[in-house]
Amino acid sequence: MSRRFDVSVVGLYILDVLGRPVTAIPDGGNVDFIEEIRLTVAGTAGGTVVDLAKLGLNCQAVGAVGSDEKADFVINRMQQFGIDCTHMARLDGVETSATILNVRPNGERPALHCRGASDHFDVSDDMLGDVLDCRFFHLGGTGLLAKLDGAPTARLLKAAQEAGCVTTWDLVGAGPDTWQFVEPLLPHIDYFIPSIEEAEILSGITGVEENIQFFQSRGVKCPVLTLGADGSMVAMGDERIHVGVYDISVVDTTGCGDAFTAGFIAGLADGRSLEEAAHLGTASASLVASGLGSDAGIVDRAQTEAAMAAWRA
Repeated sequence: MSRRFDVSVVGLYILDVLGRPVTAIPDGGNVDFIEEIRLTVAGTAGGTVVDLAKLGLNCQAVGAVGSDEKADFVINRMQQFGIDCTHMARLDGVETSATILNVRPNGERPALHCRGASDHFDVSDDMLGDVLDCRFFHLGGTGLLAKLDGAPTARLLKAAQEAGCVTTWDLVGAGPDTWQFVEPLLPHIDYFIPSIEEAEILSGITGVEENIQFFQSRGVKCPVLTLGADGSMVAMGDERIHVGVYDISVVDTTGCGDAFTAGFIAGLADGRSLEEAAHLGTASASLVASGLGSDAGIVDRAQTEAAMAAWRA
C-alpha cells in the first residue's frame, strides 16, 4: 500500500536554547562569557523528526506550538528541512514548550523547562486519516503530553497498528507517576526505545535482560534499550543484539537518544537488519554528540553513512 509519508512523528516539540561550556551560573547580575549559543528544534518528537528529515525520509510533524515568537522559529526551521507541518497546531494563549540548557564541559546538560503547548494538544478524529497515512508512526514525549498521555495515546497507537503502520515509541523524563501513562501503551508498541535508566524507572527492576523480559511479557514486540556508554541492546523474541558505542569526543549529549531513534527508524525503513538499523542509530547519535544541540552533526544520509563506515572500519 502506498503511503504519503515515510514517518509521522507525534508528540513533544520544544525550542531548545543551548549554551556551552557552562561551568557555573554567575552570581547576582554578573556576566560570564561562553563559546556558543544555539537555538534548535528539539523534544522527543521534534529532535527525532528533524534528524529523520536530514536522513532523507519524508516526514510530517504532529504536535503543537504556542502563540509566540518561539513558534515561528520551530515551524520555519522544520519547514526548511522539508517537514510537513500541516498538523502542527498553533494554540492561542499558551507558550511554545521550551528548554534552557546549560551544557557543561563534560557534555552534561542541566535544564530549565517550560511545559507549554505540548500539554494542550490532542490528535482529533478528523486528523487521523492524515496522521496515519505513513509507513512508520513514532510517538515521542509520553510524560510531558498532559492531554494526550494515557488512554488517548493507547487509542492512537492501536489505531496506527490497525492502519498497518509500524509503531515506535519513546518517552521523556520518566518518574514515579509515568508508569500509569505507559502501561496501556505497551501492547500497541512494535519498537520500544527508552534508555535503560528510563526502562528501570518504569519497571521498578534493574538489569538489561530483566527489563527486556518485563516489557516483552507486557506486549512489546521489540525492546530497544539505549545503554549510554555501553551502546544499545535490541531484543526480538529470544534474539539479543548488542551494538557498542563508537570512539568519539563528546561535546553535548542533548538529543542523542532522539538521534538514535531517528537512525534506527531510517534503518528499518531501508529494510535493514535490526543490527544494521542499530548501527545507523548509533552513527546518528554519535554525530549529534559531536556538536551543540539535538540537530548537530548530521548533515544528510550520505555523510552519516560515510561516518558510520569510518567508525566501523
